[in-house]
Amino acid sequence: MRFALMIEPQQGLTYDEQLAVALRAEAAGFEALLRSDHYDSFPGGSAQPTTDAWAVLAGLARETTTIRLGTLVSPVLFRHPGNLAKVAATVDEMSGGRVEVGIGAGWNEHEHLAHGFGFPPMSERADRLEEALEILRGLWDGPDGWSFTGQHYQVADALVRPKPSTLSGRAGRSIPIITGGQGTPRGYRISARYADEFNLSSTTPSAAVAKFAALDQACVAVGRDPATLVHSVMAGVVVARDEAGVAAREADLLRAMGAADAAEAWLAERRPRWIHGTPAQARAQVAAFAAAGAERIVLQDFLPRDLAMIDEAAEYLFG
Repeated sequence: MRFALMIEPQQGLTYDEQLAVALRAEAAGFEALLRSDHYDSFPGGSAQPTTDAWAVLAGLARETTTIRLGTLVSPVLFRHPGNLAKVAATVDEMSGGRVEVGIGAGWNEHEHLAHGFGFPPMSERADRLEEALEILRGLWDGPDGWSFTGQHYQVADALVRPKPSTLSGRAGRSIPIITGGQGTPRGYRISARYADEFNLSSTTPSAAVAKFAALDQACVAVGRDPATLVHSVMAGVVVARDEAGVAAREADLLRAMGAADAAEAWLAERRPRWIHGTPAQARAQVAAFAAAGAERIVLQDFLPRDLAMIDEAAEYLFG
C-alpha cells in the first residue's frame, strides 16, 4: 500500500502552515502531499483566510525535495484548461517532475459564483471536465500543431514547451492525472478514458469492492487494461497511540468541524470509512481497503496543525 497525505487549507491555513505540513510529511515518508482547491473557507468559520492551490504548490515545489505535490481536486471552472496545463507544467518543472493533477467538475456553488466562475448544471460541468482532460493530454503529450474543437473549448495549432515528459525527473512520462468521486457511471468512464488514477471518496471498504469492479468494467469497455489505472481511496484520518489519545483528537476534530453538538452521530457516520483509532485499528482498516482493491490511500487530514499526528500516522501505517 502507498500513502499520500491530503489537507484542506481552506480551514484557514497560511502558506507557512502548509509548508510545515509538507516538510513534516516529506520527512515522515509520505509519497505525496495533495491539497484541496477551494476559495471559500469551511468547515468551521466562513471568514477564515484561504490560499490559491497552485500558487502554494509552486512555493512548496521549491521548498521540498522528494515528496510529490498536487491537487485533489481542482474544479474545472476555476481555470481555463490551457491555463491549468501551463501552470501545472510550470510547477512540475519547478519541482523536478513531482506534480500530480487532480481535476473534477466542482461542487461548491457559492465559491464559484462569489469569484465570477459561473456554476452551470452538473451535466455541463462534466462535459467541460471531459474536454479539459482531453486538452491537458493534448497539450502535454500531443504533437506540435495539436488542435481541438469542442463545445466549450477550442485549441488551434498548439506548440507547448517544455513538454512535461522531457523533464529529467519524469523519464519520458507525463504528468499523472487523478479523477474520482464517490463513483458514478460517467465518472468511471471519464477516468477510464483519461486518468492515471481514480480516487474513490467517502466509501467504506465493503462498498469499495463493487465500485472498483464497476471502474474495471468501464476500463474494459474502452479497451483499457484496468491494471493501468491506479485504484485509490481518500479516507479521513484520526489516529493516536491509545484510546485516550484517539478521544482527545476526536474532540479536536469536532471543534474544528463545528460538529460538537452532534459528536457521536457525526463520528459514527465516519468511523467505518476512515482510518481511525489506535494503531491496530488503523492497520486493520488499511488492510480492508487493500483487500477491496485500493493501491493507494490518501489520508484526509482535518487536523493539519497537529503535526505530531502526521508522524504517528506514518509510524503506525508504514513506518
